[in-house]
Amino acid sequence: MPAEIRKTLLHVEETFIEGGKGAETPLLMVAACAVITNPWAEQGFVEDLRPGILDVAPGLGELLTGMIIDTVGSGERVEGYGKSAVVGLDGEVEHASAIIHTLRFGNFYREAVGAKSYLSFCNTRGPANAPVMIPLMDKNDAGRRSHYLTIQYAIADAPAANEIVVALGASVGGRPHHRIGDRYQDLKEMGHDVDNPAAV
Repeated sequence: MPAEIRKTLLHVEETFIEGGKGAETPLLMVAACAVITNPWAEQGFVEDLRPGILDVAPGLGELLTGMIIDTVGSGERVEGYGKSAVVGLDGEVEHASAIIHTLRFGNFYREAVGAKSYLSFCNTRGPANAPVMIPLMDKNDAGRRSHYLTIQYAIADAPAANEIVVALGASVGGRPHHRIGDRYQDLKEMGHDVDNPAAV
């Protein structure tokens, strides 16, 4: 069965002033989310999550990607991106992870925005009004710290105990007054290879 969606939400924020100084270009951040019935609710411990993943993840990926693109205007405009899921208290963190940690969910977004980087992520468990946190990174350059951002908001009535909040996030631009440099300068100064995956 496809996802049973109770509702969708669109979160849009635009930052004009940061640190008391006006932004040369305002930062636009957008999150699209769906509140769905947990496909494994009331089933006890489910050993094989794959059938539920195949039923639910592709449709959600396509839906939420469309919401982001419609709001931002085009895939090309998206610079930072990420994903998140919050499972209700009767579910497992594994249920949240199952929906978003599959290419059948994320590839809709990746391909729509022409991305090379992996989708940064957050998967948590919580009650209604739990924070939904979507960490972002540059879609093509994982070391570009200006685009290390987090979209954070909450939904007053979600997730219910038997629900999952599933979300994608995007930014048009990076932090307004980025001035901490990128990871490549640190690596160079410390004598590490630029592709050293252990250094952030």
